[in-house]
Amino acid sequence: MRLLLLAVLRPHTGNAVTAQRVRDHLEAAGHACVLRDASDFDSQPDVADFIQAAGVEAALALHLHRAGRLLPGHGVPFGIIFGGTDLNEDVNDGEKHQAMGRVLQEARFAVAFAESMKEVACLQWPHAKNKIYVQSQGIATAPNAAFDWNAFLQRAEIKQRADEVCVFLLVCGLRRVKDPLFLVDAFSEWHREEPRVYMVIVGPEVDPVFTREVKAGVRRAAGVRLLPEMAQGDLHAALKHCSALVNSSVSEGMSAAVLEAMDLGVPVLARNIPGNAAVVTHEVTGLLFADPQEFVQLAKRLVSDPALEKGLVARGREYVRTFHSWQMERATYQHLVRTLVGCAED
Repeated sequence: MRLLLLAVLRPHTGNAVTAQRVRDHLEAAGHACVLRDASDFDSQPDVADFIQAAGVEAALALHLHRAGRLLPGHGVPFGIIFGGTDLNEDVNDGEKHQAMGRVLQEARFAVAFAESMKEVACLQWPHAKNKIYVQSQGIATAPNAAFDWNAFLQRAEIKQRADEVCVFLLVCGLRRVKDPLFLVDAFSEWHREEPRVYMVIVGPEVDPVFTREVKAGVRRAAGVRLLPEMAQGDLHAALKHCSALVNSSVSEGMSAAVLEAMDLGVPVLARNIPGNAAVVTHEVTGLLFADPQEFVQLAKRLVSDPALEKGLVARGREYVRTFHSWQMERATYQHLVRTLVGCAED
């Protein structure tokens, strides 16, 4: 089966990593999977031309609005994977809400990363509830064994010795929904009290206007650094040297960075929003904070309590390996795509 997989493929973003992983799952089942950036297509006719030229027999879209809106009306069966912002943000836009409902009417199936995401989708589009499946993201980390932590600290302009610093790593694309400035002022105050603590923000410059705001905010903040995106293996290796992975997003579908940190044995400090609370149980698999002051309190507790860190790491790793198996994810997508194959043969 020749499949089209549509997603927004900004480098080093969660969508791109997920799309590449799903493509691997489908190709492992013998399908020819053509991965294309939804941003490359201006309209449905552009997609229609591509489908015909490439001999596409079925399709899959990651993100109900950004990619899914391009698939209806082409005569090929397709499925949808919810992204996160489609359910958390786009549903509040009337025009997008209607467009996404039309996509779900024609889609053969839809995949949500968590039960909470499925509940939101069923509430918004009750007609689709019987075609929505829940499959958590599968995680398989692979740190770069040759990674140089001292070189990383030098790039971040951290001059203390490696064994003298505590680094909190915030991994995100620079866009408003990720809210990377949420903790900056409070963290800066903590750094002035305790100069060994640093927060390093790592991620691609997704929104140019907002990126300028972030850079200006970081320049004013003591103890906070900003670095560009990193290759996944290097990022995983850097995480293993950090005191914690931080997530400060306003909304999330399911943060791959949070799950990867758990898999690598790194504590997680995440903002208490539905997408994070779906995978982080407070004081069990990680720590959830509501505001910057609570973040600092919890971060101080984490670095001063080895028993707390040890327990969070052990339970977080066990949770990911139990509920976020990439083998289970592979089996689910291969099964769902077989249903598309049957549709295409009818």
